[in-house]
Amino acid sequence: MAELLSIQDASIWASKFLEKNVTPSNISYLVQYGRIKKIGENGSTKVLKTELVEYYSSQKNSKEQEWKNQLGEDLNWSLSFDQYKEAETTKHVHRLHPYKGKFIPQLVEYFLDNHTDNFKKEVYFKKGDIVYDPFSGSGTTMVQASELGIHSIGNDVSIFNSMIGNSKVGKYDLKEVHSEIKRISGELNLFLKNHQTLEFENKLLKELYKFNNLFFPVPEYKYKVKRKEIDEDIFGNAKEKEFFPIYQKLVKEYKIKLRQDSEKSFLDKWFTEHIRQEIEFVHKEIKKIKNLETKNIISIILSRTIRSCRATTHADLATLIEPVTKTYYCSKHGKICKPLFSILKWWETYSKDTLKRLEEYDNLRKESFKVCLTGDSRNINLINELNKVNSEFAKIVQKQKIKGIFSSPPYVGLIDYHEQHAYSYDLFGFDRKDDLEIGPLFKGQGKEAKQSYIQGISEVLLNSKKFLVDDFDVFLVANDKYSMYPTIAENSGMQIVNQFKRPVLNRTEKDKGAYSEIIFHLKRK
Repeated sequence: MAELLSIQDASIWASKFLEKNVTPSNISYLVQYGRIKKIGENGSTKVLKTELVEYYSSQKNSKEQEWKNQLGEDLNWSLSFDQYKEAETTKHVHRLHPYKGKFIPQLVEYFLDNHTDNFKKEVYFKKGDIVYDPFSGSGTTMVQASELGIHSIGNDVSIFNSMIGNSKVGKYDLKEVHSEIKRISGELNLFLKNHQTLEFENKLLKELYKFNNLFFPVPEYKYKVKRKEIDEDIFGNAKEKEFFPIYQKLVKEYKIKLRQDSEKSFLDKWFTEHIRQEIEFVHKEIKKIKNLETKNIISIILSRTIRSCRATTHADLATLIEPVTKTYYCSKHGKICKPLFSILKWWETYSKDTLKRLEEYDNLRKESFKVCLTGDSRNINLINELNKVNSEFAKIVQKQKIKGIFSSPPYVGLIDYHEQHAYSYDLFGFDRKDDLEIGPLFKGQGKEAKQSYIQGISEVLLNSKKFLVDDFDVFLVANDKYSMYPTIAENSGMQIVNQFKRPVLNRTEKDKGAYSEIIFHLKRK
């Protein structure tokens, strides 16, 4: 007879089998998403040990060697950081706002901290040194440097990226932040009392609950899909059409306006009429805040909120296709889902989450200077720009100079960095500098784009050298599939002294195939 294990016993068995911690929540996830079958009801749920062995054997035995077979035996698996859970790779302020293309904090910490091992044979940075990130993005390098007591300068051509980075490392009066959030939430609730939106959404949720329980029972439905007992596309599309008249009836009953009259801007096109009204209402309330630091961090909460409220499916959050204003079959959740009609839920969730993350980070950060500047890193004068925001820090940089760089330059032809936050540029009225991006998606990956990329990165390094110590250490994280970095190093008067090839396990894109990046270590030639 097949052996049955409780959720708790299954987590203990899996932890021993994989030689790493597997929690009961991890086992419950496998059940919920149909990886393994559920036996029994809540409170006495059990799973088949044979299915656990089958599932975890495929995970344990194949991944590292499979990736090395595809990417080469020089793949440094210790830099995969596969021992960390998702909550650890997005710890504290690292998850204050979504950002495509950021590296995980453990990678930065590995090169900035004072440990050595078989691969990292010397310490490159120490407490009190200065590290520079000329492509600061969401500010990961600055955040981790602050944890280690290392001073940091970030720089980004995107004003919104700079805002994210500075918000993460900012010091706040958390009582005031909490008070302002409470005030704005109260005003938003009063605003919603004059509309039928929440009543409509609650009614719709009740109808969806009944329908999904009937046709997409958890976890039986996903279990059958995984084993191809149900054709997900055919069944999902049929049930999507079946539910649509129920949705149409409610929209008509509550007089819900699904699209805005204009679609000229991102905010016009990608948000339903009432959500747009709520966004504008909260934004006006934020404008009333006098303390700039408080205003900025609450603006980040609003930006994070509206990103989650765009009119798109759950599966297309990272790559928008067309606005979705009707109920739809969601392959991610295995049921009929709906677009959002109010920002209230996400606003309250992210407000609470932000306060919690700021408090966590406050207990970890060390005393240090850190700031993200806005400008073109090909020609920015770091001392002059620092003088405008923190003259004391500028003097330290001028006297001490920067010890090195840890940065992830943009990949050629992969991301349009301004466009990924187009909603916030529209809302806050920031100037866009798309034409100054190096290697943006809109320029492609042709010969001219690659030459422009090599020139751009080289110019950044040449400009950076003016502010670096003589014996600097530069670390650049890149997937150099076009072998451009040897040329970049040569153009910059640098040499590649080492390179670390690491697997990238937790990508946000839909392509989950084997993928690696190289950390190039450059020094003065």
